[in-house]
Amino acid sequence: MIFAAGFGTRMGALTASRPKPLLEIGGMTLLDRAIETGRGAGISRIVVNTHYLSAQVEAAVAGRNIIISREMPVILDTGGGLLKASSELGSQIVFTMNPDALHLGPNPLSVLHAAWKGCDGGALLLLVPPERAEMRKGGGDFTIGPKGALTRGGPLIYTGAQIIDIDGLDEIPGPAFSLNVHWDNLAAKGRLRGVVYPGRWCDVGTPEALAHADGLLAGRSDG
Repeated sequence: MIFAAGFGTRMGALTASRPKPLLEIGGMTLLDRAIETGRGAGISRIVVNTHYLSAQVEAAVAGRNIIISREMPVILDTGGGLLKASSELGSQIVFTMNPDALHLGPNPLSVLHAAWKGCDGGALLLLVPPERAEMRKGGGDFTIGPKGALTRGGPLIYTGAQIIDIDGLDEIPGPAFSLNVHWDNLAAKGRLRGVVYPGRWCDVGTPEALAHADGLLAGRSDG
C-alpha cells in the first residue's frame, strides 16, 4: 500500500493545487517512484489511498492496474487508511510505503522481504542511521536490540517503508488513527522489529528536500 492521501502541508505553495505524491524528482513523480519500487520487488497488487485532491491522484494511475482506496469525507491517517484498504490488499501481511522518501541503494521492499523471512514480529520497519539520512529534521525514532526488537527513542530513523501484519488494526478505536498506535501495541508484546537499510535515504518532505533529492538523482556534487 502506498500512502497518498495526505495534505502535504510542509511543501507550502507547491501543494496548493497539486498533491504531494505528484511532485517530481528526477523527472518522475514521487508516486510513480513508489509504484516502480513495488513492481521492482515483484509486487503485483498495489493499493493507493487518496483524499486531498483525490481526482488528480486517481487520474495519474488510471489504466495501470492500481487499486484506489478513497477516503471520504475525512482522511483516516495511516492506521485508519490501512484498515480501510485491508479488504483490497488481499493479504494479512502487507508492505506499506510513504512516497515522500528517496532510497538510494537496493530496493527497500526487497530488503524488507529478505529480512521478514526470519522475523517473528508483527511489523518490520526499515530504518537508517543518521549518517546516511539526508534532509532529516529532528532526532531519531528507534533503537534496535537483539533479534531486531525495536524500542522508542534512539538514533535510527524510520524510512517510511515496512512489512506489517494488519491483524489487530480493527481493535483500535477509529475511524482515523495512526499506525504508531499499532506499533506501540506490538512493541508492548515484543513484536515490533526493525532492519537497517544498507543504502542512503532522503526525506522528501519540503521544497528544499525536493530540490536536494532531485540533485541527488542528477548526480550533482551539490546534491
